[in-house]
Amino acid sequence: MANVKVLIVAGGGGGGSGNPTPGGGGAGGVITNNSFSISSQSYTVTVGAGGGAAANGGNSVFSTLTAIGGGAGTNSNGVSGGSGGGASGNVGAGVGLGIVGQGNNGGFGFSTSPQDNAGGGGGAGAVGGNASGTNGGNGGVGVSSAISGASVTYGGGGGGGWNNSGTGTTPGTGGTGGGGNGGAFGSNGNPGTANTGGGGGGAFNAHTGGSGGSGIVIISATIGTISSATGGTHTQSGGNDIWTFTASGTWTPSLPGGAAFLYNFV
Repeated sequence: MANVKVLIVAGGGGGGSGNPTPGGGGAGGVITNNSFSISSQSYTVTVGAGGGAAANGGNSVFSTLTAIGGGAGTNSNGVSGGSGGGASGNVGAGVGLGIVGQGNNGGFGFSTSPQDNAGGGGGAGAVGGNASGTNGGNGGVGVSSAISGASVTYGGGGGGGWNNSGTGTTPGTGGTGGGGNGGAFGSNGNPGTANTGGGGGGAFNAHTGGSGGSGIVIISATIGTISSATGGTHTQSGGNDIWTFTASGTWTPSLPGGAAFLYNFV
């Protein structure tokens, strides 16, 4: 047996479309495990796709670890997921709930006739921002990881949509970590960034919410821990072997000695 570090990021939820103003999509769930036990065998790796407009993101899976796709923003209640979608600007709309250890809840909307602005999607590192009478809620921020050899932030929530053409008002901003900005009055929501699990931005009326960003799976081990492995894109950085999956596949490691167990003879 050997221990590896694993980062699993699910696909982000899509921002909502329609009227009342829809919320931003929640980020895909993020799991970090710094000591996951593996052996010389094949592991199926699933990389979740980002959700389309008003649709949840796909789950990402490595072995027994499953990161849950981000919840969608809609023109009603936010949908629950790894992180929850933001609530719409509809009076009394509820937020989507995030999963503890993977993400956070979406933000609340705000309705003041004739404007209604939506909440931001939850991020892996913080809840989505609440809307105000003039602005859509910002997406929750993600979490950073240096498992790839460089510090990268994953799992930002999508910005809430905005129905206000007044001076000095803005749609919600996507959360750091790939979240897409909400759509300004009369424009589409922005998509989440690919391979970050960022949520898509919400849009208003006949315009389309941004799709969520796809997920990613990264495996890292100190050089020498694993003799060789197939699957993913292999790099080295900081004394570590790193395998990155931006699409689903299979990872097959071989451990030193060609066996998974060591025997002590007396």
